[in-house]
Amino acid sequence: MQFDWPMLRVGTGEYEEGPTGVTVVSFARKVYSAIDVRGGGPGTVNSDYMRLGYNYPELDAIVFAGGSWYGLEGATAVASALKDDGIRDGDAFSDTPNIAMSVGSIIFDFGPRRLNEIYPDKRLAQAAFRAARPGVFPLGAQGAGRFAKTGSFFGCNAYSGQGAAFRQIGEVKIAAFVVVNALGAVTKRDGSLAACYGDKSWPKDLHIADLMNGYPDSAKAGWTGPSEEKPSPKNTTISLIVTNQKLDPAELQRLAVQVHTSMARALQPFATQFDGDVLYAVSTAEFEPKNAEEGLPPVGLGVVGAEVMWDAILSSVPEQPVAPAPLANASIDASLLRGYAGDYVFSPFVGLRVTSKGGKLFAVANGKRPAYTIGKDKPVELLPVSENEFVVPGRYPLVLKFDGPDRLLVNPGHWVQTGLRQAK
Repeated sequence: MQFDWPMLRVGTGEYEEGPTGVTVVSFARKVYSAIDVRGGGPGTVNSDYMRLGYNYPELDAIVFAGGSWYGLEGATAVASALKDDGIRDGDAFSDTPNIAMSVGSIIFDFGPRRLNEIYPDKRLAQAAFRAARPGVFPLGAQGAGRFAKTGSFFGCNAYSGQGAAFRQIGEVKIAAFVVVNALGAVTKRDGSLAACYGDKSWPKDLHIADLMNGYPDSAKAGWTGPSEEKPSPKNTTISLIVTNQKLDPAELQRLAVQVHTSMARALQPFATQFDGDVLYAVSTAEFEPKNAEEGLPPVGLGVVGAEVMWDAILSSVPEQPVAPAPLANASIDASLLRGYAGDYVFSPFVGLRVTSKGGKLFAVANGKRPAYTIGKDKPVELLPVSENEFVVPGRYPLVLKFDGPDRLLVNPGHWVQTGLRQAK
């Protein structure tokens, strides 16, 4: 997304080996800030200080990162960069405090979605901060949202990412930035699902209300749709709402609460025990209305901010991969299949053993953990798509590509996981 607001600078950094990343939003000068925490498992840095509500600008930057709590070092790393680069010093007691203040939150992007535990570290966060530029925010599976997912509560497991939206009304500017890694599903304004790998038994044109009303059955395999009788009624979304209109601490705090509450429309369910939802609210105070007609009332600012945030959430959804269909009556040269056999290592705890038997290829996990739907107990047949590409049929795309003599790519493309063959 492109937007006109020189006061804001955005930088992203990624480790493709993960893949995982970090996103830094910094400001040309110190700004006013507030925070609202809703999720049951938040991971933050400096959040308590923001709750004190001091009525002077102190915040320099906000850092969003993957890597769970390991990624939190990115927030303090940006503060160190501000000092090392001579932008801030250690003076916190003068009339104009100059000590660096950066805050940050993380998403959990480990576990079953990745076959490794690479995390965005201090070096990556500082590089992203130093590379930050105004006016551009990458959308989708980029930066901190590099391996985000949504909808696991219903088994959707859709790929997600980071989103942004901007609106200007007269002199008032409002921007929303978000990294969506929610347990709930991203919901469009008409109630339909923005992205979801649905079960094959689900009815067509399913809406979020059907899944919510159908719970707990809708979270189980084999659910066929809502019945006439309604049953009883590690994930995170981290977000930032920014306005140039000057607000006092109470108004800024209420803006945070109002916009954060509104996000329950776009993410359902929202702020659960297993989410770490955190929203930051910032006023750059570049515009101070002289009368009620010039700006927006605080409640109205929250109304607009809520809609901008919903736009940002929808913009976070990337195009979902689709697994290719296996070849009908395929016959791959037996010697070629035997050449693929071997042990491939993805990390110290995930590996795949590939074997060839009877003109077919099989794979089984031989590390501490399974590799997606390829488990440790029973070999899974790999169905050919081409001479070097194979699929494992199922609800979620799972593609294996033999890339050269010693590399095995799982889900080649934007979310690829790379395994290297061990020497025999």
